[in-house]
Amino acid sequence: MSDDNPDVSTPTSRTPAGRSVTANVEISPEVVFGLLGTSDVNLRTLEQLLPADIHVRGNQVTLTGTPADVAASERVIAELVDLVGRGTPLTPDLVRHSVSMLSEGTAESPADVLSLDIISRRGKTIRPKTLNQKRYVDAIDNHTIVFGLGPAGTGKTYLAMAKAVQALQSKSVNRIILTRPAVEAGERLGFLPGTLSEKIDPYLRPLYDALHDMLDPESIPKLMAAGVIEVAPLAYMRGRAQPVSTRVLTPEGFRPIGDLEVGDEVIGSNGAPTEVLGVYPQGFKDIVRVTTQDGASTLCSTDHLWSVYTRADRRRGKGPRVLTAKEMIGNLRAAHHHRYELPLLSSPVAFDDRPVPLDPYALGLMLGDGSIAGRTTPSFTTRDPELVDALETRFVPTDYLLNSADVRLAVLQGVLDTDGGTVAQAGRTCRVHYRTVSERLRDDVTFLVQSLGGVVSRGDSGMLDIELPDGLPPFRLGRKIEKYSAPAFKHPKRYIDSIDEVGTEEAVCIRVAAEDSLYVTEDFLLTHNTLNDAFIILDEAQNTTGEQMKMFLTRLGFGSKVVVTGDVTQVDLPGGAQSGLMAATRILEGIDDINFSRLTSQDVVRHRLVAHIVDAYGRAEESERDAGRLRDADRLPGNRAARRAASHGRRS
Repeated sequence: MSDDNPDVSTPTSRTPAGRSVTANVEISPEVVFGLLGTSDVNLRTLEQLLPADIHVRGNQVTLTGTPADVAASERVIAELVDLVGRGTPLTPDLVRHSVSMLSEGTAESPADVLSLDIISRRGKTIRPKTLNQKRYVDAIDNHTIVFGLGPAGTGKTYLAMAKAVQALQSKSVNRIILTRPAVEAGERLGFLPGTLSEKIDPYLRPLYDALHDMLDPESIPKLMAAGVIEVAPLAYMRGRAQPVSTRVLTPEGFRPIGDLEVGDEVIGSNGAPTEVLGVYPQGFKDIVRVTTQDGASTLCSTDHLWSVYTRADRRRGKGPRVLTAKEMIGNLRAAHHHRYELPLLSSPVAFDDRPVPLDPYALGLMLGDGSIAGRTTPSFTTRDPELVDALETRFVPTDYLLNSADVRLAVLQGVLDTDGGTVAQAGRTCRVHYRTVSERLRDDVTFLVQSLGGVVSRGDSGMLDIELPDGLPPFRLGRKIEKYSAPAFKHPKRYIDSIDEVGTEEAVCIRVAAEDSLYVTEDFLLTHNTLNDAFIILDEAQNTTGEQMKMFLTRLGFGSKVVVTGDVTQVDLPGGAQSGLMAATRILEGIDDINFSRLTSQDVVRHRLVAHIVDAYGRAEESERDAGRLRDADRLPGNRAARRAASHGRRS
């Protein structure tokens, strides 16, 4: 016993090993009751567990036994006194766990392990209760992906939930996602009675119960409605997708998302190419059309993710929040304003340079419907049939559309110098109006503006209302530039205007390498479907398939943390399918920043019988495995022949 402990003094007799000795431990009066417990319940537990005999009179504890047993018991008493002194309520279970830790000879102090507070609510503090639980909690702090493996009752899910709530409250993440597979004991949702919610709620009940222990119950519906907390079966997390025919922008132009493969490139929010890291077919999904105030739109599943800002986010200088389409349905207005603003390209799309047969500004002038006063329309000679056709039928050739930002801007400036008009409004950015009789040219001008990071709204009679980002003048003519530059500049904005159901379609989701996970889809809308800045818990993961586990883990976004919990002895997958959790432990072991925390029956924190039940089943299963190995060995021809020969020899 350490002499510098202010609560304890330990005059221990020095005698040869094996002889009985006595040590008197004096305890500060203020911690005696906490140590002994109500009706001496903790003392009775110590009497059962300590290797030395213990007797208490007042604030003095007397220990009797061999020197080794007394020394071990002294350390237990000192650790328990330290725990009580730190304000940790001592219980028989904590006494058992402390004795177990010290008997294992670990270097960690039980007082340090058992006094680690994770979160507190209404006087209840959640802490790890065993050494392995403390190591599990530390692993969650120190790794991006943690697998919590062990039998029921070891606190795998509960501690992970506590760490998720702690991360949300400390603003380390901006959302919690809780999920578990909805296939247990051979059941199928389609054959269970009730509504969808009634079918899946029993599988999610443990997650809801843990949430109610850690958060004010009245706040949980609000957090779920705002998308801060999402609780869903694993299968329903897969719906974050777009129909296979939906176009996404690549360095070679728009392509159907269903044609993409891993290793292809799409355009990210910074206008640069980003690699496709995953392609996940989703089957048939409920699809909605998301439309913005400028008329841009695209299709996606109801669970597809969108990065959005609110007016409050902008005022407070906060970054975007991530919501599903279904979370925004019916909530698209705040008073008279659009509620959700979508991000725009931060830079023009960076298509590769291409050679062109005619100066792009001159092409724009020649495509314009009007004329430049005081000038004559230029003429030229070319052998390029596409360019001749473009000038005759009025469209922008592909080599100009999919060219550098400078080329695209020059074409746009030429078109608008001939036929674009400025519309100034007090205190607002000067807008540009453009009208043409050619539908294809209207589409091409829209493409040019949107690819530069601007916004185009279509009005009556084919009128285009154009806004460009700062630093990209739509004109070269001095008089137009002067008028355009007069008002105060405000950046173009896009707001979600409507979300409408369109039916069911085959869908696919992709994962991209971009740091913000955004990619450009139809009408240059920015969307994504990985999970950034989230704390994600996959519970009961032993009932995932290998495909589900891979899908789940590869959804990991930047700034996120994943905890996967499960018990590989409790697999309920039908037909003998291999558990995705078991496969993951084999495939991912040893990868940096992935941790496998293993808990045992010694970490069970439910009723004491649970640990005995876990051990009993473990012994039975091991016996069955041994018997199986003997049966397999018996089937080998050489072994059977040897046994027959031995039997014949005995009969002789």
